[in-house]
Amino acid sequence: MNVDWPRVEDELNAFGCARLPGLLAAGDCALLAAAYDDADLFRSRIVMARHGFGRGEYQYFRYPLPDLVQVLRTAMYGPLATIANRWHAALGIDERYPPRHADYLARCHAAAQVRPTPLLLRYGEGDYNCLHQDLYGEHVFPLQAAFLLSRPGTDFTGGEFVLTEQRPRMQSRAEVVPLAQGDCVIFPVHHRPVNGTRGVYRVNMRHGVSRLREGQRHTLGIIFHDAA
Repeated sequence: MNVDWPRVEDELNAFGCARLPGLLAAGDCALLAAAYDDADLFRSRIVMARHGFGRGEYQYFRYPLPDLVQVLRTAMYGPLATIANRWHAALGIDERYPPRHADYLARCHAAAQVRPTPLLLRYGEGDYNCLHQDLYGEHVFPLQAAFLLSRPGTDFTGGEFVLTEQRPRMQSRAEVVPLAQGDCVIFPVHHRPVNGTRGVYRVNMRHGVSRLREGQRHTLGIIFHDAA
């Protein structure tokens, strides 16, 4: 995986997200999107409107994960754990993340967080995802990734990835991340450190997807902690 991780860290620190262009080939995107209809790959399906999450649906993979999803989750964890450890040090948080994802998952599983969290999302015309945080238990890895599998302007229109940053005693800031097919965006699960005039402080983050105007949009989400 050819990624400029120092640039990723710089963008996360400056903007709260980092875009990795063209990380997945078009063929891999098409295979993953088509996998949505293979029920044997998934442990559960969520229809967003039933829970007030928005409109659209998503499915959580079951173990063992598909090979490509497993490779991405394992390969991305190590560099992101380094960034996460620096964030925790800056915020005065004692918890540190091991360099190997298997060791971190062992920590999750010891706390009864044993259900896999990588997922595929499907949106149709008029669908959207409300701003939210992906928290599934006591152990939360502070960064996650999303891969756009569909082609903007061809497969769908609208459906932009959106982040909001809730700053203390200030109005919230929004960030819209333009993505092409195969692009990845890395972003905080729930908060990030920000340098202020009085030192480092914590800002809360939420993410979602704006309304799809037409077509169909598929996304792969990679979350590094498992669920209770």
